[in-house]
Amino acid sequence: MAKGLLKHQERQAALNLMGKDLARRASSKCELCEASGVPLKTYEVAPVPAEPDFEHCLMTCEICRDQLNLFEKKPAKMNADHWRCLGKTVWSQLPAAQVMSVRILRQMSEQYPWAAETLEHVFLDPEIESWVQKTD
Repeated sequence: MAKGLLKHQERQAALNLMGKDLARRASSKCELCEASGVPLKTYEVAPVPAEPDFEHCLMTCEICRDQLNLFEKKPAKMNADHWRCLGKTVWSQLPAAQVMSVRILRQMSEQYPWAAETLEHVFLDPEIESWVQKTD
């Protein structure tokens, strides 16, 4: 078996071990859009540490995961209406949710006034701002 595949499978197994704790923290809701009653999966917020870290993970719904995939590869194709929920999420007590909210809102603020307006009112701790700036 290829080393990369084995490493990926080991990482997924480690993330799966955190799944119940993550679901409990998330109250079985997407930690970005608060969708409930939908399947949730773990999303690691960059920069991804060498070992899976509970604090770098979010439980996300399929729509958010698809949108996050677009954010990473083709941000212009993201569904802006879906991300209006970030006006609330950006105030989350969960640092990983704040980080992703700010990253997405900053990307969208160039094209969508509502995103820019949301960011005008946001204050981030220096530690969170530093994390927002680090993408890899």
